[in-house]
Amino acid sequence: MRFAERGKYKYTEFETFSSNTAQTPARRPVFSACCVNFLPECSTVKSSTEHVFFMNEQIEHSTEEVEEIEARPYYPMALVSSNEDNLPAVSNPALHRYLQEISQYELLSREETDALAVRFRETGDPEAAYRLVSANLRLVVKVAMDFQKYWMQNFMDLVQEGNVGLVQATKKFDPYRGVKFSYYAAYWIRAYILKFIMDNWRLVKIGTTQNQRRLFFSLNKEKKLLEAQGFAPDVKLLAERLNVKESEIVEMGQRMDSWDVSLEAPLMGDSDDEQKDFFPASGPAVEDIVAMHEVREKISGILSQVDELLNDKEKVILNTRLLSDEPETLQTIADQFEISRERVRQIETNLLKKLRAVFEKELPDVRDFLDAEYIAAAPAGGSDLH
Repeated sequence: MRFAERGKYKYTEFETFSSNTAQTPARRPVFSACCVNFLPECSTVKSSTEHVFFMNEQIEHSTEEVEEIEARPYYPMALVSSNEDNLPAVSNPALHRYLQEISQYELLSREETDALAVRFRETGDPEAAYRLVSANLRLVVKVAMDFQKYWMQNFMDLVQEGNVGLVQATKKFDPYRGVKFSYYAAYWIRAYILKFIMDNWRLVKIGTTQNQRRLFFSLNKEKKLLEAQGFAPDVKLLAERLNVKESEIVEMGQRMDSWDVSLEAPLMGDSDDEQKDFFPASGPAVEDIVAMHEVREKISGILSQVDELLNDKEKVILNTRLLSDEPETLQTIADQFEISRERVRQIETNLLKKLRAVFEKELPDVRDFLDAEYIAAAPAGGSDLH
C-alpha cells in the first residue's frame, strides 16, 4: 500500500508488487480527488481497543443490525430519479461522482472475502487488501447515512471517516475467528464516524467523558420516547432513565441547544462593538467595589477615633488580636501585662461590646462588611465608649 500526495490530504491506492505484469490490471480506478475520498494516513490513527469501542453503548452487538444495513440501498435517501447510466442523482455533485466511482467495484461473496482476508493476513498482499476495501465502500455509505441527522454539514465528511475505519478494519481483521468481515468492519466504521462527530460538533469538544458521549446520542431520543409514553421529559426523570446526574443532563442540553460564537464577532451588522465587550465580568461589579471602598474608609476613620479612647491593654488587644492577620494568643498578651489569660479574655469581650455599639450607630449595615467571626463572638448589646 502506498500513499500518494493530493494537496494536504492523502488518498489510498493499492498496487500489486508482483513481477508478473499479467497479474496487474491494466487500469484500476483509484480513490481520486474527483471522488472526494481523501484519507488521512492510517498510521496516525489510534488503533487501540478503547479507541475503537469508545462508543460501546451506541454500537449494538448484534449481527441483525449489520444485515439490515447491508439490505438497504447504498445511496442516501435524498435522491431524485436519473436516466443516466441507471444511477441515482443526488443534489451533492461530489457525492454523486463518488457513488458512480464505487459502483464500479464488484461485491464479494463470503467465500471470496474470507479467502482475501486470509491472503492479506498471511502475506500482507496489498492486492487482497485493495479488493476488500473497494468491495465494502458501499457499506461505509450505508452506515454514514445513519448519522446524517447528527452532521448537517458535508455528508462526505462522514464517508471519509468511515473509509478510514474500513481501512483499519482490514488491517486488524482476523479471518480465523469465524466472523463475517462486514460485521467486524461496521464497528470500526461507526467508531470512526462517531468520534469524528463528537470531535467536530462544536469548536469546543462537546463529549469528553463516557457519560457525555452517551448523552449526546441518547438524550433527544429518550425525550421523544418519554413523550410518546405520555411522560413529561423533565431533568430528574431523564437522569434516572439514563443513569447520570441531573447536572449532566442540564449541561448537555445547554451545549446541544447553543452554537459557537466568536468573541470578536460584531454585536450587530455594522457595529464596531464586539461580543466580548458585553460579557459580564467574573469579578465583583464596579458599584460593589466603590461601595466597599467607601465603607472601608469609614471603618478606618471610626477605628482611628476609637483608638484614642482606649487604654493600653485594649489598644494592644485591638491591634494584635482583632485587627491582625496573625492574632496573638491570649497567653502572649497575658505575659506582656502580667495578668491572667482569663483577664485578657474579659477585656477583649468588653472591647467587642464597645466596638459593636459604635459601629451599629455609625454604620447600621456594618454586619455585611465586618468579620463575622468577631461579630458573632461579641455578646449582643453593649455600652458606649468612655
